[in-house]
Amino acid sequence: MPVLEKIVISDFRNIELQELEFSPNINCISGNNGEGKTNLLDAIYYLSMTKSAFASSDKYTFRYGTEEFSISGTYRMENGLSSRFSLKMTTKGEKKVKRDDKAYGKVSEHVGILPIVMVSPADISMVSESGEERRRFVNAVLSQMDREYMTSLQQYNRLLQQRNKMLKEMDPDRSLLEVIDMRMSALAEPIYQARKKFVEDLKPIIAEYYKAVSGGSEQVDIEYESELSKASLEELLAVSYEKDRILKYTTAGLQRDDFAFKMNGWPIRRHGSQGQQKSFLVSLKFAQYEIMKKNYGFAPVLLLDDVFDKLDMGRISNLLEMVSGKDFGQIFITDSNKVRMSGIVDGLTQDRAYFETTAGTFRKI
Repeated sequence: MPVLEKIVISDFRNIELQELEFSPNINCISGNNGEGKTNLLDAIYYLSMTKSAFASSDKYTFRYGTEEFSISGTYRMENGLSSRFSLKMTTKGEKKVKRDDKAYGKVSEHVGILPIVMVSPADISMVSESGEERRRFVNAVLSQMDREYMTSLQQYNRLLQQRNKMLKEMDPDRSLLEVIDMRMSALAEPIYQARKKFVEDLKPIIAEYYKAVSGGSEQVDIEYESELSKASLEELLAVSYEKDRILKYTTAGLQRDDFAFKMNGWPIRRHGSQGQQKSFLVSLKFAQYEIMKKNYGFAPVLLLDDVFDKLDMGRISNLLEMVSGKDFGQIFITDSNKVRMSGIVDGLTQDRAYFETTAGTFRKI
């Protein structure tokens, strides 16, 4: 499995210049809120996914007053050899990703090479916000594991934009729209099937992890809601044409899919406490981790950002006992409470590294 041995970060968020070497097992990062703990994890995530785990736009990832940032990491790969990955981004929108100084043909070709899972307080948006956040999560996971899925989704979204642009015209060319509909439908079916299988695979694993994390008796579930369960996209678009023409955008399709999070048959958004919602989201991400590990044949890098917040000590102990087991690979944990973190981690393993951060500067302790 890829293990991050060293990272060099320049002008990323509040980090001016840092070079850090990591443990292949557990790495603990402490510091007050706002000092840069999450930014380090986001840099690691960015190097895997070529985008931030948080910012919707790359423009928010530059250190104030700078025009480019760079991140490079040396990984020990599954074959035992080292590879150096580097990423550079400019304010002009130029993004270059290289492996061993050789640039990829497309930036997207890098996604999935360094599998990664991140658990963060920001995950709560998947419970509190619209279906777009849940689709983004599913798309990010499947894009890492399945290059064809990512390519099909990119092509589908381009056609959707083209269709919406045509619908804004006074008199759209119906015959051309039908050609677009046919192409969108051909792309939509395998995407729908991949999402359906992913949710089916998630269900039993989420339930198992939720029980372990929470110790509760609540029954948790995830349901995939898609119009494609009733008809092909081509049929749906034909039926919705008049409505689309009046509203001037596409009202049917994969972009309307949702993933309902349930507890005891009810939406967890309304019927779950903060602790129950947090336990569900941690369980969801660990289920993602299990599925990715099975898909790749090795464990992804795991980023746990401030996961102890809103979890009682019993849940924290259950969580860390799971992540310290032999089934887990390299882990990065942040917590503002250094004493709490070290007290738990030291009881699990001696193979760990501690870092402390102040104003974007990190030191090993």
